[in-house]
Amino acid sequence: MRDLSDLPDLKLALIQTTLAWHDPAANFAHFERLLEQARGADLIILPEMFTTGFSMDSATLAEPEEGAAYAWLREQARRLDAVVTGSVIIQAADGSHRNRLLWARPDGEVLHYDKRHLFRMAGEHKHYTPGERQVQLELKGWRIRPLICYDLRFPVWSRDPHDTDLLLYTANWPAARRQHWNRLLPARAIENLCYVAAVNRVGTDGKGFAYSGDSQVLDFQGESLLNAIEGDGVFLLDLSASALAAYRERFPAYLDADSFLIN
Repeated sequence: MRDLSDLPDLKLALIQTTLAWHDPAANFAHFERLLEQARGADLIILPEMFTTGFSMDSATLAEPEEGAAYAWLREQARRLDAVVTGSVIIQAADGSHRNRLLWARPDGEVLHYDKRHLFRMAGEHKHYTPGERQVQLELKGWRIRPLICYDLRFPVWSRDPHDTDLLLYTANWPAARRQHWNRLLPARAIENLCYVAAVNRVGTDGKGFAYSGDSQVLDFQGESLLNAIEGDGVFLLDLSASALAAYRERFPAYLDADSFLIN
């Protein structure tokens, strides 16, 4: 693995809150108020489908690739001089609907990751098209790989062949399966020898499903560094590159990892 010793700390802001059902304007206004508390962070993480809640009404709610959410995220990133990220419902250029994480940088560039694993128990696979590729992004020299909600259950897709420093999950993970969330996140950190940051929502959505939050950050040993539990607000934490480098040097399990290809 590469030398991380010269990398600066990475300042995270996790925003765990309620979402207005099918009301992007209300959600934009709500998050703009919260974002002021995240000023100074390098990376600000919003929940999955942060403009609408977790909805299967993709035909009605989908935005074009460079629609309102794209423009809003670009403006917030520029205003706060930080990367701002979260997923929204997008109609891609090929006409397909995607659960797409947008990664807006302060220089105006917007990158994206499309959710690979669609939650069939809610019918997501009937209303959206899955992503085809893993994505690795860079911020201040840190290598960051975004994933979305149900992706967490699939260790092969989450497994790291890319020397990732931070796995990032954005989610609408229901309270009914809270235990699974809290057990799988440490596993992903341990097996990949990297930090994990995960942002969920709280409150109840328009279908009556409750969300218990538990947005959190874990270190490379799966130890909790931050857990928002059921709080509503902005949660801040700095990640240490030197601590990650020192642990990988002491315990280089990645040297014995299996090689594999994903079809």
